Amino acid sequence: MSYSIFVEDIDSLVERWQTIGDSFGHVPFFVLPNWLKAWWSIFGTSSNLLLQIVKQNDNTIGISPLRFAQGAASFIGDAAVCDYLDFIIIQGKEKDFFTVLMNQLKANGIGALSLEALRPDSTVLQHLIPLAKDQRYHVSCQQQNVSVHMQIPETWSKYLSLLSSKQRHEIKRKIKRLYELGEVKFYTTNSYQEASEGLTRFISMFRASRQDKALFMDARMQAFFKRLVELMAGDGLIKFGFLELNRLPVAVVVYFDYHDNIYLYNSGYNPDYRQDSVGILSKVLCIKEGIAQNKKLFDFLQGPEIYKYRLGGTEIPLYKCNVAF
Repeated sequence: MSYSIFVEDIDSLVERWQTIGDSFGHVPFFVLPNWLKAWWSIFGTSSNLLLQIVKQNDNTIGISPLRFAQGAASFIGDAAVCDYLDFIIIQGKEKDFFTVLMNQLKANGIGALSLEALRPDSTVLQHLIPLAKDQRYHVSCQQQNVSVHMQIPETWSKYLSLLSSKQRHEIKRKIKRLYELGEVKFYTTNSYQEASEGLTRFISMFRASRQDKALFMDARMQAFFKRLVELMAGDGLIKFGFLELNRLPVAVVVYFDYHDNIYLYNSGYNPDYRQDSVGILSKVLCIKEGIAQNKKLFDFLQGPEIYKYRLGGTEIPLYKCNVAF
């Protein structure tokens, strides 16, 4: 079989994805071409783009979304804003893809891979690492973080039954108390225009809710979120969910709607309503919205925050791996 590898630029990949994307099935959200484009346009100044595609004859079998800096290749992205990273490969072609890729990297004088935010089911852990060990390359992997997710049940009552009796009681109590304060509404953005308008309110509440969040949401990060909305809101992939009390927005979640899954990316709230638990209730109502829309998975994403477990989540480990050729 004839394999070849070609350098690609991000704009060309975005265009190419329109015709080849479906052949890859469910790839991690954080390596979709428009996500790569958003990240690179804001954070890519300190590294060199190393984006390549591998073909078998005329058919694309995989995409290597890498960048190069300080003597090693790593993913386009970083664990601070990208919860899962991986290569994009046609199922069944992983060994061929990684063989071609590693040979190409070595031929170009790149002697190491430093790969982070890896799920246990990633192509890296399932295929690249075993192949690298077979080739007697130096391999090291260590747990970097955890992610927390939950299968979404069919009904609200089934969801509540998944929780401990204490947490079930707490959620019911907090919802009841909120409704006693007045008119309650939870709604999500469904267009680019709505998401664009929602971004301004999200940033304001996000920065107000905690000091560490205010520091995180600096000018560069705001530009990144704006770029995400520009590139992904039109396709309905990025959405904002607002909790209103008496027609006043008091909490917000930003999430990704992708392949029947909801990925809870971030949140904020009006600190004047902290005592009313609007922050946690915005997440509860986002889960309830997912149930109503027959979604399959609610992913709380990276981090072991206690609320994720209390709301029914279970954790999976995330790894960082280094391979030296």
